[in-house]
Amino acid sequence: MAAPTNLKGPSRDFLDWPFFDDSHKALAEKLDAFAASGALSNIDHSDTDNACRAIVKALGQAGLLDAATGAGGTQPIDSRAACLTRETLAWHDGLADFAFAMQGLGTGAIGLSGSEELRRAVLPKVQAGEWISAFALSEKEAGSDVAAMACSARKDGDHYILDGEKTWISNGGIADVYTVFVRTGEAPGTRGISAFVVFADDPGFSIAERIDVIAPHPLATIRFENCRIPASRLLGAPGEGFKIAMRTLDIFRASVAAAALGFAKRALDEAVAYAKARPMFGNHLSDLQLTQAAFGDMAAGIDSGALLTYRAAWRRDVQGLPTTKEAAMAKMVATENAQQVIDRAVQIFGGRGVKSGEITESLYREIRALRIYEGATEVQKIIIARELLKA
Repeated sequence: MAAPTNLKGPSRDFLDWPFFDDSHKALAEKLDAFAASGALSNIDHSDTDNACRAIVKALGQAGLLDAATGAGGTQPIDSRAACLTRETLAWHDGLADFAFAMQGLGTGAIGLSGSEELRRAVLPKVQAGEWISAFALSEKEAGSDVAAMACSARKDGDHYILDGEKTWISNGGIADVYTVFVRTGEAPGTRGISAFVVFADDPGFSIAERIDVIAPHPLATIRFENCRIPASRLLGAPGEGFKIAMRTLDIFRASVAAAALGFAKRALDEAVAYAKARPMFGNHLSDLQLTQAAFGDMAAGIDSGALLTYRAAWRRDVQGLPTTKEAAMAKMVATENAQQVIDRAVQIFGGRGVKSGEITESLYREIRALRIYEGATEVQKIIIARELLKA
């Protein structure tokens, strides 16, 4: 993402909301200092794989992956810290947000359900930025419909043998450790899915295809061919994989909303700065009432998404309550509103807004995937409705 010309970072006014405590204000200062150090802007983003590796290493060295991994598995994950980190990183650099998020999503299930041996082997290395992690749930015919999963594992003594493919796997091709969800057949549908830890050097594991997308990040189809792994790499009990996946997603789904907030806030900040400086009809673009009306809509959309996002995170952290519905609301509203905010920013920039390399053009590509991954907007609506109907 292009560096700002005169913007230093996102506003911190919202830290006065009652969702936050002093630890989050200290984290915000740490994040701002990290961004100001040039740790991100000095990384060459032309080679996405190497850039991602460098970003993970930098985040680990700065101690910022604590928020993604629960301090290497020694503490519960603080959802507000994860959201605050993603929002800040997204404002500065979309690939940095991605890199941070995947360190958490890729190991969340290990922290929740892994053996003490697995936790000690994996989580500290991911926390330090020495290892890169991935979360392998989706398949070509099983995205939102997880029950349609075909990739399978069969028990063979004290091992499991995995066969099949997973696709749309973020960090596929560069990850050291993968949390993989496969069908083990204990029961029909989602009740017959189990979760395993697979390492990149396990025999029978390979990268079938690298996938290019509009906002570049490491993405691949991965393949298992008679991939034999120890039964000790099973997470939880056989047949508990779907529950583990949903618990993991519930932790990090609100953070997707937070990333959308970061993108949207950057778009609004850039649009305001541009409109105030852009001459227009003998005045400035910012003096036009239509421009001001757009800013009003953009600001309200951002704040509504932020309130839902940090409510969901606070509810999980402080109240210890389920957040399935609240996180779904946050993701749906924040990502959809961010798309509208960024589209407005492109319009305000005019022709410059769609020029390759401009910040608005980059944000326009970055935001689109957030309305799809970890449950598309349409799926979030179904989740919200189902939770309401349970009452």
